[in-house]
Amino acid sequence: MMFLPEGSRRVLGRDAQRINILIAKAVANAVKSTLGPKGMDKMLVDDMGDVTISNDGATILGEMQIDHPAGKMMVEVAKTQDREVGDGTTSAVILAGGLLQKAESLLDDEIHPSIIINGYRMAEKKAKEIATEIADPLTFDDTKTLRKIAMTSMTGKSAEAEARLSDLVVEAVQTVAEKEDAKYHIDLDHVKIEKKTGASLHDSELIKGIVLDKEIVHTGMPRHVDNAKIALVDVAMEIKETETDAKIEITSPDQLQAFLDQEEGMLKKMVDSIQKSGANVLICQKGIDDLAQHFLSKAGIMAVRRVKQSDLQKLAKSTGGKIVSRLQDISKEDLGHAKLVSEKKIAGDSMVFIEGCKNPKAVTILVRGGTQHVIDEAERALTDALGSVTSAIKDGKTVTGGGSSEIEIAIQLQEYAKNVGGREQLAINAFAEALEIIPKTLAETAGMDPIDTLVGLRARHKGKEGKYLGVNVYDSKIDDMRKLNVVEPLRIKTQAISSASEVAQMLLRIDDIIAATSSGRPKGGMPDMNGMGMD
Repeated sequence: MMFLPEGSRRVLGRDAQRINILIAKAVANAVKSTLGPKGMDKMLVDDMGDVTISNDGATILGEMQIDHPAGKMMVEVAKTQDREVGDGTTSAVILAGGLLQKAESLLDDEIHPSIIINGYRMAEKKAKEIATEIADPLTFDDTKTLRKIAMTSMTGKSAEAEARLSDLVVEAVQTVAEKEDAKYHIDLDHVKIEKKTGASLHDSELIKGIVLDKEIVHTGMPRHVDNAKIALVDVAMEIKETETDAKIEITSPDQLQAFLDQEEGMLKKMVDSIQKSGANVLICQKGIDDLAQHFLSKAGIMAVRRVKQSDLQKLAKSTGGKIVSRLQDISKEDLGHAKLVSEKKIAGDSMVFIEGCKNPKAVTILVRGGTQHVIDEAERALTDALGSVTSAIKDGKTVTGGGSSEIEIAIQLQEYAKNVGGREQLAINAFAEALEIIPKTLAETAGMDPIDTLVGLRARHKGKEGKYLGVNVYDSKIDDMRKLNVVEPLRIKTQAISSASEVAQMLLRIDDIIAATSSGRPKGGMPDMNGMGMD
């Protein structure tokens, strides 16, 4: 009895689970080689021929155009990790693939998916508890450790060679942080990253203020204003046009002159309002009429137009000014303040620098680099590092990287499994083995023997200082991660464990895939039994 439309496909039971696991493992394997400092990069070319070179998990998976629904769920793992922490996207995807791979073995041994799901849920909860127990405390003023976190986050990306970038990241986060009830609130929207080719990564700098990729509107305006008083305006300095079609009939030259004089008077009035407030710099979200530009120039006021709303909000945060919607109401109290506003030529383009703000709660990192690909990858590295440092400050806890935390959690999980008993302990042990995929992959990318490395790590983690031992990919040996300054925020681990566990549980619950379409091709890239479902 057929109850589905013609051309639809249906896969049931074990076959449905096998396909989903197959796709998830394929997605994990696609990014596996990018893990760690010795990880390789991927070159991605889109339909338009644009090239992206990166080893950032979320970026790679986002550009890959994965078609299968199970594959898309794996991409969501990377996106969630990127959104919540900013780093650890590759680890989260590899861990999800590992959990499903281990679940496949249990399914082959006739273990019911519900038991595996229950075991994974217990293991996830316990793993996060263990991670919190082994974490070390961190304070907001511990700049040295925060710098290590930023460097660890950027390791493996092209920006890692430039240690100065980690200083910029830490300084930017500490500048925009606001203390609320003994906790620090950090909004990364207030850290602007502006990119310009030319010079080198070493010439990247932090501006305690905002950089606008705009030029001053009139040649007669000053190019350099000290002790700037800044008016932030989100209305157009132009004569408003009627919303409906309107017609004015002029029958004599006097009427025409009166009409032009009226327009001129209205624009002059707008400029006078700004001048009376004491402003010597005008930042406008919308347009500025040519005549208004002339009046502003005569008044010695520097003006920039068509500034993005997000930049205007950052300016308000940075300079302490208020965004004004009615020019008649602008007053001295609404103005923002900066030590210097100037126009500079960067890589042949004019940019306006608003710097030297007294207590800037919005800053700009100006990234320089030899080519567009270099600065794009540097931007991704900076974004990851900003997310890591922010997460570390918010939670106040750090763990060591290099696979040391994963091995410690895995060992303690295996001890926990012995006390659980029942078939769930098989799933908990499988979860622990899946966590070992991280140090195993790090060893593989470094050219080490993964089995010997895992055996060595397990044996040495039983000691007092064992929790800090991980894979030294540079010297191809087991080493103390604290000495190597490989430090990560606790949230990278807990979020990766949560996301990977949840997606594995969700995919294991699926025992029926119904793909229906009227065109004959099933939606969601429903693969053949041996297909990957990836474009």
